[in-house]
This record gives sequence, C-alpha cells and structure tokens, in this order.
Amino acid sequence: MIELTPVAIDKVKSILAQRKEESGLRIMVNAGGCSGLSYQMTLEQQPQADDEVLEMDGLKVFVDLQSFALLDGAKVDYVEGPDGSGFKFDNPNETSSCDCGECFEA
Repeated sequence: MIELTPVAIDKVKSILAQRKEESGLRIMVNAGGCSGLSYQMTLEQQPQADDEVLEMDGLKVFVDLQSFALLDGAKVDYVEGPDGSGFKFDNPNETSSCDCGECFEA
C-alpha cells in the first residue's frame, strides 16, 4: 500500500482545484536518474487500464502495477523549508538513494 500524508493530500487537492481538467494524481517509478530509478508525479484525467486506483480522502491516486510493486509501503509527504518545498518519498524498498531525493535503487 502507498500512503500520502494529509499535508500531501491537501497540496495535491489544491493543485487539482486550480487545474480543473485533471482529476487525479499519478505516481510512478521510471528507469533512469543517477541511482537507476526515479519518482515521477503527474496530474491526469483518468486511470489507465492496468492501473491500481487508490482513494485517499477524496483524492484519486493512479499507480501502474510495475510502479506499485516498487512503491509498496512508501509514504509521500509534502514538506516546506528554507531550501524550498516539494514532495518527499519515504520508501522502504530503496536500497540506496542519491542526494537529490528523486532517484533511488531498489
């Protein structure tokens, strides 16, 4: 299971409210990046045929099956600080990660 914190859910809902054409959040893992895999989040209108669709406090989250396996148990938060703001992944499937926080190895 993938978990978004209440702060992350509120942030995505706020972004979706501004962009009325999208209805959900896609979270995926792509090959590439400095550690071999990278996280990606996009807004989309609807899920694909092979997606797992999660409902989190009224937010639809779309995850393809390959990414779902790599994200099982992950927690996504939205953080703000002096160095900027953004979404942060805490993924127990990571065996190593880089300093950017967007790339990892599983």
